[in-house]
Amino acid sequence: MSTKQFTGLTHEGRSYDLSTLQHLHDQMLFIRRFEEKAGQLYGLKKIGGFCHLCNGQEAVPVGVHHASQPTDYMMTSYRDHGHVLARGSDPVATMAELLGRNGGLVKGKGGSMHMFDKENNFAGGNGIVAEQVPIGLGFSFASQYNDDGRVSLCFMGDGAINQGAVYESFNMAALWKLPIVFIVENNQYAMGTSLSRASAETHLFKRGVSFKIPGIQIDGMDVLEVEREMSAAIEHARSGKGPMLVEAMTYRYRGHSMSDPATYRTRDEVNEWRTGRDPIAKIQNLMIDAGLSTAEAFKQKDRDLKKEVAAISKKAEAMPEPDPKELFNDVYADPITHAYPYPDGADSCPA
Repeated sequence: MSTKQFTGLTHEGRSYDLSTLQHLHDQMLFIRRFEEKAGQLYGLKKIGGFCHLCNGQEAVPVGVHHASQPTDYMMTSYRDHGHVLARGSDPVATMAELLGRNGGLVKGKGGSMHMFDKENNFAGGNGIVAEQVPIGLGFSFASQYNDDGRVSLCFMGDGAINQGAVYESFNMAALWKLPIVFIVENNQYAMGTSLSRASAETHLFKRGVSFKIPGIQIDGMDVLEVEREMSAAIEHARSGKGPMLVEAMTYRYRGHSMSDPATYRTRDEVNEWRTGRDPIAKIQNLMIDAGLSTAEAFKQKDRDLKKEVAAISKKAEAMPEPDPKELFNDVYADPITHAYPYPDGADSCPA
């Protein structure tokens, strides 16, 4: 990305004010430092179960969120920390959920893979591969039925797109012209299997062709490109033209999960993405070259965010674990009121 493409506050024909650029940068950097802290806590055995980090992929959720409306729905896979943070969820509650504390987003009952935030229209964090795709379909059907103008932003990985439920969802979404954008975060590996070994058609944005779903491929390591292209894709869906499929080319710096040593790829490959395409470094260089910031200012911001994440972690760790009685809550919902009563009409949860 050269400075010739960026004159004043315009990049590729789209204007960005300084506060917007700073916000995009700060959000990506915050997510990265948050994920690094999560990795440390997992190594200290303070986080149980699985833990999937998104280091390197920050530009996708941040760019998509910035292109969307707060009322739009978002749902993703088990690699969900960055998405729920980009959506605006409380970082203390997010960290508390990772730690299994009662102050977590879902009271410590979901953990790393099952973040939910109703207030921010975030429908998971879903642990089953491609589970979120038919869920996103349902949300978009409800939006069309209610004519509320909302769009569903449904993320999946390059491994999930090979699941059969994805194509059933593609078919229905296209048939009914539902307001949904399917976003494939192509980080090159489905767990430890490279894309070329798992997919006969490696251009994943073409997977919707037989359903007449238009698809595009974008640079998922460039937050401004993500924001720009997703704005158009979301408008396409919101205007009644039906679904779109967006393939965001990205890369995760860590293994599939914290238990994955990632021996299936070379150090040179990882370094090539880190040094040549890193989304945070890219926007920093852009702003420095345009005279909008300095290297020292970014270093200070990094120091500040590290302190902020440390304070968040400390606050979350101080929270108590959920009462075992909490297991009985939020299990059944009244079909009319959608409230969650206690079992058998009791006025308190049984021991």
